[in-house]
Amino acid sequence: MSRDLPVEPGLGTMRGNQQPSGHPHEAQEVIVDKAPRRAAYFDLDKTVLATSTTFALGDPMRRSGLISTSALARGVVAQLPYLLMGADEEHSARLMRQLAAMSAGLERRRLQEVVDQALSTAIEPAVYAEALDLIQAHHEAGHDVVIVSASVEEMVEPVAALVGADRAVATQMETDAEGRFTGAIARSLLHGAKVEALEADAAAHGIDLAASWAYSDSVSDLPMLQAVGHPVAVNPDRELRHHATQAGWMVRDFQRPLTLRRPLAPPVPAALQLRPEQAEALTSALALGAVGALAAWLTWRRR
Repeated sequence: MSRDLPVEPGLGTMRGNQQPSGHPHEAQEVIVDKAPRRAAYFDLDKTVLATSTTFALGDPMRRSGLISTSALARGVVAQLPYLLMGADEEHSARLMRQLAAMSAGLERRRLQEVVDQALSTAIEPAVYAEALDLIQAHHEAGHDVVIVSASVEEMVEPVAALVGADRAVATQMETDAEGRFTGAIARSLLHGAKVEALEADAAAHGIDLAASWAYSDSVSDLPMLQAVGHPVAVNPDRELRHHATQAGWMVRDFQRPLTLRRPLAPPVPAALQLRPEQAEALTSALALGAVGALAAWLTWRRR
């Protein structure tokens, strides 16, 4: 018989900084035998990774010539009003369309090459060990593991493969016959579009969402979390933590990126790393995700 999962809705035993939300049924056993096909849907930034995907890839992109340090800083500063005040769905969609238009002409293959080359040094050290443990537990239970992210698929898919996910669902940029971005968005996963993508994935793979899991850090992913039977708030923002507590959801706080447990690749040479003050400033500015870095990259390309 397949191994039972002793804790619901979080997998594995209670350990580390996993916090029960107080739900009276959260310790029920989940029997895998004769269960419908299940999946675990993971947000990426601040859920599987301890940082933003684009922030982690910022220095490799700069070294490859896709972005300059000064352009990165200017782009982040330009986005600070939106990062500090937040953005509603209409504004975010409009901004994404503007950024996509600025990417016209960039070779998709070139971006993929830079991401692939940077995985071992820029991404692996930022992966949460607790997330890897959960992914492994889900696989051992026979569940599909899917990364769902609003970042572009050229960045998300390699990271998903790195952490052992079965597949990824991400924002798609339109490309022409020569493999260059046209400047249009083929599919955006901003806000509520994530849950639509999740439902489409479930339908395509025969997944029972009522028996499945979803993990995210942001209240903007509330529709995705509400779409499954076992929502889990991971490193949640204030609003999501409040909602999770009120709804009786499991809350987990990950604190062990792989750099603190078992690095899987040599560390990034000091000469290639951002200075501490740069990293701190950029991390704070990118609290909303990758928008600032992406804006800088695309702005620099248009000069």
